[in-house]
Amino acid sequence: MKLTETPLKDCFVLEPKVFGDERGYFYESFNQRVFNEITRTNYLFVQDNHSLSARGVLRGLHFQKTKPQGKLVRVVAGEVYDVAVDIRKNSISYGKWFGIHLSAENKKQLWVPPGFAHGFVVLADSTQFLYKTTDYYAPNDEGCILWNDPSLKIDWHFSDQPKLSEKDKMGQLFSGLE
Repeated sequence: MKLTETPLKDCFVLEPKVFGDERGYFYESFNQRVFNEITRTNYLFVQDNHSLSARGVLRGLHFQKTKPQGKLVRVVAGEVYDVAVDIRKNSISYGKWFGIHLSAENKKQLWVPPGFAHGFVVLADSTQFLYKTTDYYAPNDEGCILWNDPSLKIDWHFSDQPKLSEKDKMGQLFSGLE
């Protein structure tokens, strides 16, 4: 597994070593020991999530307020533009964002540490998105930053109006975070 740092503190891109030939390919998508060694962390994952979305769906920017989740995210079919926003007030990258194309083809993964907001826009039909989390989903603890918050200036690499859930339409401004 190859680790590449991003401009955000503690947020990394991970690329597995892929073994392929005319029959197809094989790769180890996750190994707890390797993950902890290369990220120099001790996180354990407690939940796996799998979503299926149509082209143009935008999910996010989600976070949990008092029970923050770290997320290891990847795409197994299709493509997304994935975005992480550092919302840790004491971080040197507070208020900054990083985005990356994740696809079934490139097999890249993004480690979004606890204390970040996370979202993605779907760029291909019938995209399947998987993520491991370091804490359980707590619906009463969730927060959402407006996807097009003018102070963040996120370039979503998507020019149409995205398809949003009611929750995501009601996201708060970054400046209003407690």
